[in-house]
Amino acid sequence: MTASPSDTGPGAAQGTAPKRERGHARVAAILQAATALFLDKGYEAVTMTEIAARSGTAIGSLYRFFPSKESVADALLGTFAERLAEGLAALQAHTPPLAPARLADALVDFMLELRTQRSVALALIDGRGLEARRMQLREAMLADLGKLLATALPDLAPARYPPMAAALLHLLKGVGQLPQGGPMEQPLLDEFRRLVRAYLTA
Repeated sequence: MTASPSDTGPGAAQGTAPKRERGHARVAAILQAATALFLDKGYEAVTMTEIAARSGTAIGSLYRFFPSKESVADALLGTFAERLAEGLAALQAHTPPLAPARLADALVDFMLELRTQRSVALALIDGRGLEARRMQLREAMLADLGKLLATALPDLAPARYPPMAAALLHLLKGVGQLPQGGPMEQPLLDEFRRLVRAYLTA
C-alpha cells in the first residue's frame, strides 16, 4: 500500500522503542487512541494527526515511536496476536487442567476481555487487505486451541482435536461479536456460556 503524506512521517520504517516508563506510558496512550479511532472511522480514514491529537501527543513524538500509520496498525495487530497466544498458553499451563465446564467459562471470559482488541484487529486486517494475516491468526489460534483441548480432554482420540478446535473457534467468535451495552448482551452471553459448556462436557 502506498502511504499518503498524512500517513507517513520522517525517519526509518521502524520507530524508536521506548526506554523509560514515561515513554511506555506514551506509547500505550497512542495505541489506545488509535484503537478508538480505527474502530470509529476505519483504518483508511484515520490520520496520524488525529492519532496525535486524540492521545495528547506532540506529532514529532508520535513519529518518533511510529513513523507511519501502518506501523501503528502493525503494533496493534502484534499486541493482539501476543495476547491470544499468551492467554491460551496460560490456560493450557493450568495445573491441574481445568475441568471442561470451568475451561468453557475461562474461554468465554478470555474472549470478552479481547473483544475490543479483536474488533480493531479485524478492522485493520480488512481495511488493509491482509487476508494472509487473518489466516495466520486463525491458524495460530486453532493450533493453540487444539493443544488446550488435548490437555483438558486427554481421553479423546487425537484426530478429534483439530475439528473440535475449529468448532470451538466458531463459538468463541460469537462471543467476540456480542453487542455491548444493549439489553440482550447478558442473556446472549449466558447462552454462549451454556453452549460452550455443553460442547466441552458432552
